Amino acid sequence: MHLAYPAVLAVLLFCTGLYGVLARRNAILVLMSVELMLNAVNLNLVAFDVWLRDALHAGQALTLFTIAIAAAEIGIGLAIVLAVYRNRGSSDIDRLRDTAETDDAEVLPDDADAARDTTADQATAPAGKAKKAEATA
Repeated sequence: MHLAYPAVLAVLLFCTGLYGVLARRNAILVLMSVELMLNAVNLNLVAFDVWLRDALHAGQALTLFTIAIAAAEIGIGLAIVLAVYRNRGSSDIDRLRDTAETDDAEVLPDDADAARDTTADQATAPAGKAKKAEATA
C-alpha cells in the first residue's frame, strides 16, 4: 500500500476538523472537530509506522497515548460545556467572552467626570435600595 492514500485521507480529515474549529460557534461541535483533527494525526502516526517498518512500533504506541489524551480531553471538555450551559443557558462560543464576573467597587474612574458620575450614583443608591425594600415588603 502506498503512503499517499492514508496521508491524503489524514490531510482531508485534518482540514475538515480545522474548518470546524474555526467556523463553528457551538462548543460541542468545536470539541468534535478537535477530535477529528486528533484522529487525523493518529492515522498519520500509524501509516508512517507501517511504512517505515519500525521494530518498536513507536507510532502505534504514540497513537495509544494520543487516544488516551483525546478521551480525557473530551471528558473534561464536555464537563466544562455542560457547566457553562447550566449557568448561561447557551453553549455558543461568541457569548462566552465575558465569563469573568466584575465587581463594581473595583472599577476606578479615569477622569473627574466619571468620578462625579459614580459619586452621584452612590448618593442615589441608598434611596433606590429603600424603594426596593418597600416594594418587596
